[in-house]
Order: sequence, then structure tokens, then C-alpha cells
Amino acid sequence: MSDSQAQQVRGTHVTRRAGRVRSAGRIQTVMRLSWLEAKRHFASPRMVAVVALLLLFIAGGSWGLADPDAAISSQIQTETAYEVLFLVSLFVLFSATLGVVLLGFDGISRKRLTGELAIELAQPISRLDLAASHLFGLWLGAFIPTTIASLGGMVLIEAQMGQYPSAVDAAYFLMATGLVLFWYASIQLLASSIAKDVGSAVTLGVGAWLLFTLVWLLITAVLASLMGVDVTNLESDAYGKFSELVDLFSPNGVYQLLLENRLDGDAAPHLPSPVIWLSAIGWTLIPAGLFFSRFQRLKP
Repeated sequence: MSDSQAQQVRGTHVTRRAGRVRSAGRIQTVMRLSWLEAKRHFASPRMVAVVALLLLFIAGGSWGLADPDAAISSQIQTETAYEVLFLVSLFVLFSATLGVVLLGFDGISRKRLTGELAIELAQPISRLDLAASHLFGLWLGAFIPTTIASLGGMVLIEAQMGQYPSAVDAAYFLMATGLVLFWYASIQLLASSIAKDVGSAVTLGVGAWLLFTLVWLLITAVLASLMGVDVTNLESDAYGKFSELVDLFSPNGVYQLLLENRLDGDAAPHLPSPVIWLSAIGWTLIPAGLFFSRFQRLKP
């Protein structure tokens, strides 16, 4: 090998090493800013309401649903700790996702109005990294107290039933919960970046939450009726299969389908697991990607 070739090889190695160092530095910066953003959420007065919601619904729901004398559903029994966790996920969808709305509905719009966003954008950091810190900061602000409430709920389940969820079941539940909170964090920040004032931020943020939490059941029934599916018997297999297809386009529905994957018998979803996970990947990438794209074009 000639001297020029050797120098070229060394130059390539140095360039790659420098690229890795820059990437590591960017990741550390995003993590540091994300934690600062999360601590801001922890210190917010809204966190008091979020914690109250989580304790009331997740911890209280775990205690009540784990009662051996509770008769919940003919299809889903509460014989195992994971079955109780699956039912508790309904309370997670109401309380934890609402917590994301409370913390993040004005995450971008308020900073635009106060001029704080202009100061942030003037700093020597890429907009993509800044957007990621906002997103992960909001996610951490909601996920950490939700995890604590969920772990407390597992302790209450053991107090009622005499058994803890297995480590795999507990980790799977927390992973799925973390995903749905990430999806809602992306949606809320996207809505907040579109809003021009606090009023429109509230409308868009709460409206998105209401759409997927309350209105989606009505949308499913209307679409089923238009497609010729019998809606007089919501327990039928035909309606169940159709509702699962529609649920792929809802973060709440995908969250429930992910958790149903670990149930047996009639409670298991009709859709194959790869389809459900493909939808989960889409919900992870698309709203976050739209928020990143919007943030890079944002004018303070």
C-alpha cells in the first residue's frame, strides 16, 4: 500500500470516528435536554392533577379488579394477575393519556406566545434535536409517574390475589403503556405546534384525545353498519373482527390489541401479531415524524 493510500485509509477512519463522537454527543445533548424538560413537567402544578388521576384510576382499579369476588366479563376472567392488568389498561387509557394531554397540549404554542421558543431556536442546536428533547421530555413526564402507579397497582394486585404478574408480563405491560404514551405525546406536540394560541391548542389537544377515547367506538359502529356488519350484537365474531381492523387506526385500539396478544382463548385478537406490531410501528414513526417535520419548519 502506498503512502497516499495509507493516508486516505487513516483519514477515512478518523472521519468515521469523528462522526461517531458527534452522534454520541448529540444523543447525550438530547437526553440531557429531555430530562430538563421532564423535570419542568414534574414541577408543574398540572402534575398534581396527573398524579391524582393515576392513583385514582390505576391504583384504585388494580385493587378493585383484583378482588376475587369481582365478576367483570364472561370472556375475560380475573384468574391471573396479567388478566387484571389487561383490564387495568382501560383505566390507563383514560388517566395516563389524559395526563399527556394536560402536560403537553400547549407544549409548543405557549412557548411561541411567550417568546421562549425563539430563544430556544437561537441556541446552537439542531431543530431536530430540540424537537426530540421536547418529545422525549413530555413522554418521560407522563411515563415515569404512570410506571410508578402501575408498579403500585401490581403490589395491590398481589395483596388481593396473592400473586404478582410475571416479570415478562409486567415488562410487556409497561412497554405497551410506554408506547401508547409516546404516541399521544407525539400527537399532542404536533397539535400544539399547529395551534396559533392557547385556545386552539386546548381544542386540538383535547379534541384528539376525545376522538380516540370516546368517539372512536361510535365511528366503529357507524363504519360497521355502512359495511353491512351486524351492529345489534357487539359480541359477534364478525363485529369483533371488523372492530379490530378499525382499531389499527387508533392508538387506543392498537394498545389494547398489543395487550390482548398475551391473552388466551376468546379474549385473544383475531388479527395476526405481525399486523398489530406493524400498526404499532406506524404509530411510533408517523406522528413523531410529522411533528419533527413541522418543528423544523416552525416560525417562532
